Amino acid sequence: MSEFKVSGNAETRPLHPDITEDKISRLVDEFYERGFADQRLGPIFMKHIGLDRSAHMHTIKQFWSSVLLKTRSYSGQPVPVHLKLTEVQRDDFAIWLDHWRATANEIFVPEAAAIVIASAERIAESLKLAMFGSPELFKPRR
Repeated sequence: MSEFKVSGNAETRPLHPDITEDKISRLVDEFYERGFADQRLGPIFMKHIGLDRSAHMHTIKQFWSSVLLKTRSYSGQPVPVHLKLTEVQRDDFAIWLDHWRATANEIFVPEAAAIVIASAERIAESLKLAMFGSPELFKPRR
């Protein structure tokens, strides 16, 4: 199973000067507003996060701060948490990424948005592989 753990390295510079704690916080807040409003993702978010999002939002902001700013503020393991989300389907990752891309493009300058989006795409791919296995496993053999 693919497993990843976010841990910073000695470098603490942001990946781009436009990527700041304030903008990461705004990104997470606005992304989750879209996610909760989404017809497909909303019920999943509500089931697992609930109305009081404060604890989850704090954790997610630490996660993205660790990814994008190398702050080391998050030390959890996202894969085991996401493996419990049995109602998530492979196609849900495309919906998640569409909301993430739109939000990132609204908040960051293009160069920074590209970094934020690429990071999310790598993480989504890792989670998708952990949850559903390699796409090659589902291809018909000839």
